[in-house]
Amino acid sequence: MNKKIKQYSNLVLGSSLLALGIYLFVTPNNINFGGVIGLSQIIDYFLSKTLNISNKVGIINFLINVPLFLFALKIMNKEFCFKTIVSLIIQTLILSVLPPLKAPLVDDILLNCLFGAMVCGMGVGIALRSSGCCGGIDIACMCIVKKHPDFKTGQLSIYINAVLFSICFFIFDLQTTMYSIVFVAILYTVADKYHDQNINVAALIITDHDEIKEIIMKQMGRGVTFWHGFGAYTGNSKQILFCAVNKYEISEIRHIVTDNDPKAFITFFEGPMIRGGFEKRL
Repeated sequence: MNKKIKQYSNLVLGSSLLALGIYLFVTPNNINFGGVIGLSQIIDYFLSKTLNISNKVGIINFLINVPLFLFALKIMNKEFCFKTIVSLIIQTLILSVLPPLKAPLVDDILLNCLFGAMVCGMGVGIALRSSGCCGGIDIACMCIVKKHPDFKTGQLSIYINAVLFSICFFIFDLQTTMYSIVFVAILYTVADKYHDQNINVAALIITDHDEIKEIIMKQMGRGVTFWHGFGAYTGNSKQILFCAVNKYEISEIRHIVTDNDPKAFITFFEGPMIRGGFEKRL
């Protein structure tokens, strides 16, 4: 129950930060967010110019995400899809209810770009911690990674954003387009720092208790390799366990080990290259 509460808290917080970052920093400065939200901004721009309909980015974003969501239903689990819908509803409500800002918070577009990227990047990364996502390209990337773990999700974002920024260049100007590129680069960098599931970790555990490896496999569903060793100082027999997890699972494996053997020695190695039989969890 505590894990569920934490996940949904992350989902609500992350989705709200993302929407507020767009509302406060992105939209008032004509910065293009990239991805589906960026496409929604371009459609909203044309609607405001041709039909005098504006401030519909949230609704447009939601509608574009509908086919992506239906695609995810066939690949991802129901909980992931439900969380994604919740995130999209939160974004849509915030972006649709709040009145459009008449002017940027500050005149310096670079400050708006930097702060917007940091706030939105934190929002995306925190939302991903919930084992859901904020929609858009993230849905497509999650689905592809689920089927093809070695797929480079950054490539998909680069191709889509290259098209969007080319359109921005013709709609606005070179300066706005360059700021949009800087914004997206910083956003993804910040999001990766918060997206712990994207970071591989190798755990090395030295313990006297045989049952720990069984508990890790049963509760976490992670494979464990073990061998026997000896303490150099005491000469006592030890079990050496090796397990690959993602960074988000560190606290869970640490609790399992310390609850069953408070004197166990644990070492975590962050960022190892892992291949063969490792489940990429989202």
